[in-house]
Amino acid sequence: MNSVRVVRKPVVIAMFAFAFAMIASNAVLLAQAQTAAPAAGQSMALAYFGAALGLGMVVIGAGLGIGKFAAAAAEGIARQPAAAAQITGAVNLPLFLLEGVAILAEVFVLLIVLTK
Repeated sequence: MNSVRVVRKPVVIAMFAFAFAMIASNAVLLAQAQTAAPAAGQSMALAYFGAALGLGMVVIGAGLGIGKFAAAAAEGIARQPAAAAQITGAVNLPLFLLEGVAILAEVFVLLIVLTK
């Protein structure tokens, strides 16, 4: 039962970080759309700030998640070395999914910055 909670928590952290990045970037875009004639420097600075904040949250969330996965896998292998192959196989898929979410968030933030 504990291993299920250990596996789910990092994925949830990464999902919240990804959602925060999307919300921050959408809020910046919405604020720019509602402003009739914004100052060019201020709107760009706000867009870059939102992108940097969102990307930072994604990287922190993914780092925490991957760290917890690796720690749980190392602890499981230390307790039962005979099951090392099974533990590694069970941990690989969620790790790849977590890295995929982080990479997608980075690409989206990069696209937001480059389309400005």
